[in-house]
Amino acid sequence: MNKGLTTEAAEAAVRHARFGKLPERIRFEGMTEAVDPTSADAAQGAYDPEGSWKFYSCLAVDLGL
Repeated sequence: MNKGLTTEAAEAAVRHARFGKLPERIRFEGMTEAVDPTSADAAQGAYDPEGSWKFYSCLAVDLGL
C-alpha cells in the first residue's frame, strides 16, 4: 500500500513539473513579420485571362446548366 502512495506522489510530481505552469507569452512583435510588398518576380502575380477559368466557380456551370 505504501508503494502505491509513492507511485501516485511521483506521478503527481511529474504532472506538476510538466503541466504546472503556463508557457511564456509571445509578444505581438514576435508573431508578425514585415515583408517587402514588391516581389522579384512581377510576372508571377500578373493577370492571365486564359488561365483565369481554372479558378472560376459557378453553381450553374458546376451543375452543367
